[in-house]
Amino acid sequence: MLKINKQEALDYHSQSPAGKIEVVPTKPVSTQLDLALAYSPGVAEPCKAIALNKDDVYKYTAKGNLVGVISNGTAVLGLGNIGPDASKPVMEGKGVLFKKFAGLDCFDIEIDCTDPDEFIRIVKSLEPTFGGINLEDIKAPECFVIEKALREQMTIPLMHDDQHGTAIISSAALLNALEVVGKNIQDIKLVVSGAGAAAISCLRLYRELGLNVQNVTVFDKDGVINQHRTDLAELQMQFATSSTVTTLAEAMEGADVFLGLSAANVLPPDLLLRMADNPIVFALANPDPEIVYELAMATRPDIIMATGRSDHPNQVNNVLGFPYIFRGAMDVRATEINEAMKLAAVQALAELAKEPVPDMVNKAYGDNTLTFGRAYLIPKPLDPRLITTVSVAVAKAAMESGVARREITDWLAYEDELRSRLGVNQKLMNRITSAAKANPKRVVFAEADNYKILKAAQIVFDEGIAVPILLGNRKKLEAIANANSLDLTGCQIIDILEEDAKRDEYAELLFGKRQRRGLTLYEGRRLLRERNYYGSMMLETGEADAFITGLTKDYGKSITPSLQVIGVEDGVKRVAGMYIIQHKKGPFFFADTTVNIDPTAEEMVDIIGLSARTVRFFDTEPRVAVLSYSNFGSNPGPLPDKARQATEMAKKRYPDLLLDGEMQANTALNPELLREQYPFSELAENGANTLIFPNVVSGNIAYKVLQEIGGAEVIGPVLMGMRKPVHILQLGASVREIVNMTAIAVVDAQTKGKPL
Repeated sequence: MLKINKQEALDYHSQSPAGKIEVVPTKPVSTQLDLALAYSPGVAEPCKAIALNKDDVYKYTAKGNLVGVISNGTAVLGLGNIGPDASKPVMEGKGVLFKKFAGLDCFDIEIDCTDPDEFIRIVKSLEPTFGGINLEDIKAPECFVIEKALREQMTIPLMHDDQHGTAIISSAALLNALEVVGKNIQDIKLVVSGAGAAAISCLRLYRELGLNVQNVTVFDKDGVINQHRTDLAELQMQFATSSTVTTLAEAMEGADVFLGLSAANVLPPDLLLRMADNPIVFALANPDPEIVYELAMATRPDIIMATGRSDHPNQVNNVLGFPYIFRGAMDVRATEINEAMKLAAVQALAELAKEPVPDMVNKAYGDNTLTFGRAYLIPKPLDPRLITTVSVAVAKAAMESGVARREITDWLAYEDELRSRLGVNQKLMNRITSAAKANPKRVVFAEADNYKILKAAQIVFDEGIAVPILLGNRKKLEAIANANSLDLTGCQIIDILEEDAKRDEYAELLFGKRQRRGLTLYEGRRLLRERNYYGSMMLETGEADAFITGLTKDYGKSITPSLQVIGVEDGVKRVAGMYIIQHKKGPFFFADTTVNIDPTAEEMVDIIGLSARTVRFFDTEPRVAVLSYSNFGSNPGPLPDKARQATEMAKKRYPDLLLDGEMQANTALNPELLREQYPFSELAENGANTLIFPNVVSGNIAYKVLQEIGGAEVIGPVLMGMRKPVHILQLGASVREIVNMTAIAVVDAQTKGKPL
């Protein structure tokens, strides 16, 4: 019989050492002992501990990192009362955002119940499961009743995000907008279109910030909310006007701020002309605002405007708030999310917008002009500082207001832990994609008669990443698109077999390039019937900005036409291939993994140079390790000798590059091992992020193993050293991988290989 030690069982189920906040580890379940610890009999020990002390549930289970997103589907986005089943995709999406932006796990629960009392009873019964509850898409006025009752009855953080998320983000934007125009919130005249949960919550929070309710006029679909209305909830009637105003036109006379949380196009442009100087308009209806952004800006050049859309400045996006608010609240085990915590989030967001914008944020949005002012009132959603700014402010406010059950004493350590929850790798591709959107380029796809290519082409066009050029038989492409409900609008289709004149022109050019390499004009004309040659020639002649191929052919056959037509850049002797390995420990760069079968030491030096430059292109400082099966001469042999020679030559050629070798892969990636065994190494402080393999066999095997069983996402291969942007897909690449590679190709075309 396998004997289980009590402490061993408790340690297995423990989520973190007492008093320390850290990322929840993954538990091994690969041996008989692991199984015994995970379940019977070992699981009995944490059960007994929690029975004696209920708070130990946070110590021995994942409750402290688990949010419940709960809805009855009665007020979904702009869709209305579509019911719990139809609301599920929205709730699942909310869970994705919790995980991506704050590292919080999430269960979504859709409840088939519209009776507030029964809904309250059901959610209250779930308290033992969750560390926090995010109520979502529940219609007014029931949402007010439900949230109030649950906050009173439950002892975990709970928030109806439709109300408070919008209120918090728009409050930060309002404070900053008023600062820009030199107005005081106590003095402003505010007109509101909409009286639902979000609008009322905004008004309540604005009131906490100093808004004079006497200066507010609210309209709903039935008209102005005044003292004579009898069809509204008490919370809505708190903002009933005592004035004689009956129309929106009357209310807008001299108004300083318009807040819209209603429906598209309810604000005619002529009413903007009635507003005071430097009017502030928050038109937050989604997807179409109360007034079109371009129309508003054209009507009033002095306007400050925010919308709910990502394609305009000042997007009021709830993702700026809820992930970080719950993160901070749950990390101190707050019993509620109170007004002090919401106001702390408001102030944190407002102040963050006034700080200098990091380069990585500028690059992510393709805008180096981001600075506090009319077009930048609140931070951008991809700003990595949000988690350390908002979560910390919320946690501190919870402690100061007396609702925290756990104290944080080392705030610097807490900020480090928060940063570790962010996927650095996701940020890398976010930056690339955003940069591509800032200046989309023409990308020609050789293998367009493939569903994956057509789907990727639709995505990159719809998202504004690239302008696709598709090579293939038009009827065949349209048939594939129709069969798969794809929309190729915006994609240029070229059937090269119908382009006789263009093929002849390209053949002449190819003959001029290759006539002393054994190519005849007849052979050139034959080759130009192949899409890889045709696409390469489009890039060479400037009729496209980047070229992508390789989905259905092996690497060698795919790259040869581009090498013959376009060639390598000046000063480069040979091209090389790199894969980006996106892992929770950070991005890693593997080279050469595709091109050079067994490079010499001199050729490895060239690969090191190309790799370092490419890593910098991805806005990362390279830390390069030259790999072998030997650590600094520990094992003799031709391969370690080659790696050692390459390292010595590379150090002389690239004296400013952080580089060392030869070394084993685990040594290169383990700074603790390096410091302990090889403290002399230049990589001992942080380890390597760029691995140079001694041959294509080892590099290719390494990235494929990581891709299949290592829990890593692989992007590439990135072709290095070509004169123009050519990228060869991995055979059988997924749609996501094609989209990623397209974004890389576009940015490559924008920058011509220079750092982002």
